[in-house]
Amino acid sequence: MIEHKTISLADQVFEHLETDILSGKYQKGENITESKLSLELGVSRTPIREALRRLEQEHLIEESQKGMVVVGISEKDLADIFEIRAALEGKAAFLAAHNHTEKQLSVVREALEFQEFYLGKKDPDRIKSMDSRFHETIYKMSGSTVFYDVLMPLHKKILKYRKASVTDSSRAAASVAEHRAIYDAIANHNGELASRLISEHLKNAYNHICNKEN
Repeated sequence: MIEHKTISLADQVFEHLETDILSGKYQKGENITESKLSLELGVSRTPIREALRRLEQEHLIEESQKGMVVVGISEKDLADIFEIRAALEGKAAFLAAHNHTEKQLSVVREALEFQEFYLGKKDPDRIKSMDSRFHETIYKMSGSTVFYDVLMPLHKKILKYRKASVTDSSRAAASVAEHRAIYDAIANHNGELASRLISEHLKNAYNHICNKEN
């Protein structure tokens, strides 16, 4: 059921469906129709039609003879996303090491400490949430709205794979340790090291996903 908030109903429906597709609730090849979604979400077809149009523009669904079909994220999409992120986040981390404020640094530190805490509690959902906050704040710390606007959607698009990674306790522990090293480099204004470490972190994450998929 969609709740009515300050953002438009179409935006709410779009965000809801985008999350459901990216999290794997709707599988690749699955048909989704306006009538089905209208009943499921409890809203009229008009905002659903607008949301579906936007999802098609995002290449997450495509039109077929049976209606809209879920496309999701392909293996090539995944490889491209990680390649782009490794390059751009390296630059963002470099900038963050030189441009961050103490307030921003405290947000990253808090996200990291929560990750370490939830790792001990074996709580993958909260580890994932703090992982998002960690990376998002680094994007902001770069001081570039362009970097932020490009990287945030890419980070969100691999939602299903991120969840699978943090569910694996050994990869989750390694990821949090890598975050600690990235944070230390940024806090010490070592842009070159921060850039290298975050690029390696993303390559490790991608390799882990590929090994799990095979």
